[in-house]
Amino acid sequence: MNAVLITSIYAAVLALIMIALSSHVSMQRGKANVSILDGGNAELQLRIRRHGNFIENVPLALLLMALAELDGVGHNWIHAAGLLLVVGRILHALGLSANKATPLRMVGGVLSTLSVLLMVGNILYIAFAK
Repeated sequence: MNAVLITSIYAAVLALIMIALSSHVSMQRGKANVSILDGGNAELQLRIRRHGNFIENVPLALLLMALAELDGVGHNWIHAAGLLLVVGRILHALGLSANKATPLRMVGGVLSTLSVLLMVGNILYIAFAK
């Protein structure tokens, strides 16, 4: 049996979201005929930022989930963190706007942060409870 089966499921779902965000960038690159950077194209800048924010946040969250799962944190906690992360990343991407902070973006950021804090808390609890 896989020691990080639950985390693996969320990693797979998040990988699909990452592919969608990356494809969204690539489509705009083709449309704007921009190979590198953003060429000053506002829509491309926005798509790059959506993808970049995802890449900046998801790997550490998944690592913490995997470590917590290996440490024996209960499955419900891992699922809670995974769901918070998936929903948070989707809401953040949908709410990311070039000119204002939207409620979806803020809620998405908070949910993603809660996912990380949930795993940090569980890992520290197990570490100091031993």
